Amino acid sequence: MRIATWNVNSVRQRTEALLAYLREVQPDVLCLQELKCQEEAFPRLEVEAAGYNVAVHGQKSYNGVAILSKMPFETSTGLPGDENDEQSRYIEAVIPSGKTVVRVGCLYLPNGNPIDTDKYSYKLGWMDRLIAHAKKLLAYEERLVLCGDYNVIPDARDVYDPAAWVNDALFAPRTREKFRELLALGFFDALRATTDASKQYTFWDYQAGAWPRDKGLRIDHLLLSPQAADRLASVTIDKDMRAKDKPSDHVPIRIDLRD
Repeated sequence: MRIATWNVNSVRQRTEALLAYLREVQPDVLCLQELKCQEEAFPRLEVEAAGYNVAVHGQKSYNGVAILSKMPFETSTGLPGDENDEQSRYIEAVIPSGKTVVRVGCLYLPNGNPIDTDKYSYKLGWMDRLIAHAKKLLAYEERLVLCGDYNVIPDARDVYDPAAWVNDALFAPRTREKFRELLALGFFDALRATTDASKQYTFWDYQAGAWPRDKGLRIDHLLLSPQAADRLASVTIDKDMRAKDKPSDHVPIRIDLRD
């Protein structure tokens, strides 16, 4: 099973790129973040025509997540723990895979900047809720993949200039501590399970020549339960997507799981 995640940064602006990616890479499951549209504006007909089932948790102009799958699936929306949270940042699916299932959580974790505002408190609170929910999911002992735009730079290998980011919400000590707490539940960072190399970036800002100068960040992650990690065959960052016309500032990252 090939599972990919991509912060598309406005699905309506990136529809042609999305359809091309589905044709060329043929993911069995694709998780999308930052749709920036409500469900009725999502290009459902085009995606379904490409052979995918679709579940969308949208929001006008901001946020929004979706799961696309070649197989029909069951879904739930919203991260538990705060019934007053109106931001569309989490969707979860149970997808058939041979004689078993794979549970996939697609998330768009808050940015949290500026760090001295309520936005950072919201980020840390959201991470606490994710940790609590992930702990429950691990108890099912399923093949579980929690993937998406985490807005977390795990360590110095994952940013072009660590010193410049130490006071940013993506790289702040408390942010990285929460991410390590999530991993400590028993998850494997898919990329780091296959390589220790630096400069494995998934994001390049639109500003200041970040892409041609390779001033990137690794903030899109696939975290695997032990049952999924045991099946991990490969991890690929589709870096070439950043060089295409009208690209997202993120590129897809994907895994292949053996049957």
